[in-house]
Amino acid sequence: QVQLVESGGRLVQAGESLRLSCTASGLTFSMIAMSWFRQAPGKEREFITYISQTGVYTTYAESVKGRFTVSRDNAQNTLYLQMTSLKPEDTAVYYCATKKGIRVDSTNSYDYWGQGTQVTVSS
Repeated sequence: QVQLVESGGRLVQAGESLRLSCTASGLTFSMIAMSWFRQAPGKEREFITYISQTGVYTTYAESVKGRFTVSRDNAQNTLYLQMTSLKPEDTAVYYCATKKGIRVDSTNSYDYWGQGTQVTVSS
């Protein structure tokens, strides 16, 4: 079965950097577009970034543009999220997901999700 496992989340200070990983199994990873979302307490799950199957095309939410970078290693079945200049408002559980539908920024366009990894940014 399809499994997505996120890792790398932890407590950091504002301004620091962090890299998240999402390891996929049970699917042909190189044929699946992927995205990262995040969810803060009491808020809806929010789109962060999308990457195409080959990694050529990416898109970002305005809130993270210029600070976060998505990448993937299809040989390792792994998706990455490099986060720099972290802010307290980046505190959330971060999820990776496999894209099935059309809208990049809608959770309804994704069929498989990981369990999430907690990122906490202190001021």
